Amino acid sequence: MMRKIIKRNKMLRIGVPTVLMAAGAVATFHAGSIPADGFQDLSLDRILATGELRVIMGSSPHSYYVYRNESRGFDYELAREFADRIGVRLRVVPCRTWEEMLTALDRGRGDVIATGIEITRTRARRVAFSESYREVQPHLISHRRLAPISALHDLAGKTVDVGRGSPHHERLEELKSQGIDVTIRVHDNLVEDQLIQRVVRGEADFTVANSNVALMIRRYYPSAAVRPLSRDTIPLGWAVRHDAQHLLEKVNEFFRIMSQTGRLEDIYEKYHWNIGDFDYIDLKTFHERTRTRLPRYRPFIKDAAQRNGFDWCLIAAQAYRESHLDPLARGANDARGLLQVLPATGRSLKVTDLLDPVANIKAGVQYLKWVYDQLEGMDEDDRLLTSLAAYNAGLGHIQDARRLALKMGLDPNRWESLAKTLPLLRFRKYYQEAELGFCRGDVTVAYVKHIMIYYDILKRQELDTALAKMVSGPGGETVVD
Repeated sequence: MMRKIIKRNKMLRIGVPTVLMAAGAVATFHAGSIPADGFQDLSLDRILATGELRVIMGSSPHSYYVYRNESRGFDYELAREFADRIGVRLRVVPCRTWEEMLTALDRGRGDVIATGIEITRTRARRVAFSESYREVQPHLISHRRLAPISALHDLAGKTVDVGRGSPHHERLEELKSQGIDVTIRVHDNLVEDQLIQRVVRGEADFTVANSNVALMIRRYYPSAAVRPLSRDTIPLGWAVRHDAQHLLEKVNEFFRIMSQTGRLEDIYEKYHWNIGDFDYIDLKTFHERTRTRLPRYRPFIKDAAQRNGFDWCLIAAQAYRESHLDPLARGANDARGLLQVLPATGRSLKVTDLLDPVANIKAGVQYLKWVYDQLEGMDEDDRLLTSLAAYNAGLGHIQDARRLALKMGLDPNRWESLAKTLPLLRFRKYYQEAELGFCRGDVTVAYVKHIMIYYDILKRQELDTALAKMVSGPGGETVVD
């Protein structure tokens, strides 16, 4: 799936322009410079001797957070895999700003900054960067009520809010030096998410975020307008102290292996699900309905989800996809209620009134759990996605798709495989050999995709509370065994 996303967003993967290639060259020079005579790199030895890797990373939904008592986040999962690869436990040292991260690294509180730091000339003087593992593109974020910015010179006379010392601050200063009269309002203690929220609330007109963040925030704030600031791309990497060359070699080796095996793309996809998809009308309606309709059903959804081991945000997302949270909704084959439960399913669960929202929620979640229990042998993420697909299409069609995957040399236990084979079951060549025959598998794949987008939004709304309740060890650090 990740490869499809890369192809669909080619503009995010274009070659690095000359100025950034130079920045990367500076970073590579510092990272690979030969230590002076008598130099001793004890950082990697200390990590292996103590059995602990201390990683510095940003506390944000885009990097590292705690949700449902579990540490999560794109950067967190990368760091955990690196720690596992070198055979040590992971200790997270959460910070907010680049300066806080740099201070923690300089003072020896952490071994590596592992939060997708933009590689620039200025920063490469202070730290040794790893090889770049991804490129991003800066995007301008504004409120939809403002006139669109179609070219850089349109920024003349405008005010842009950015964090002090960020690459975006540097880029805007360059624009000023080129004669574009843009006003830069610099903030010392506001992180990227907070600046975006200020724009959404109308407290600021513009801010800048990288594409991996900017394209995602459209889901959370449909009123935000997102446009590329330029065609330049910025390489991301990890950072260590200049005297930690052996550790840096291990990091570079890790990224090469993760890229070659496709594991890097798998983790990125997990946290940037369908990043290129954006339907303003659909998402605006979703936010409105979840604000006006969801509160009355939330207690019952939470109760049913907890009893069956699901995240209530997932069930709420599914209920929205099924009925737009209308308890009286009727669908195909006389499916009824919030979770569009079929009468036959209701009878099997001894539920007589499927238009009763409480009974409907209970029946729908129980059925999802039954389907989930039939899909043993899958990893948790694949199992959950496949369960949603089976809820929509029926378990029999899912088994047909799994058998077809096996015939095609694909892993039948991966949702990525089923997302390819399910749509094929609408073609005679494939469904004539399937036990249950024809299936609109393309509809089912879209069904799962939309639920996961809605789920991501609801989780994001919960994260402010979850981040405030983060379970930390001494000194604000989180230990992961």
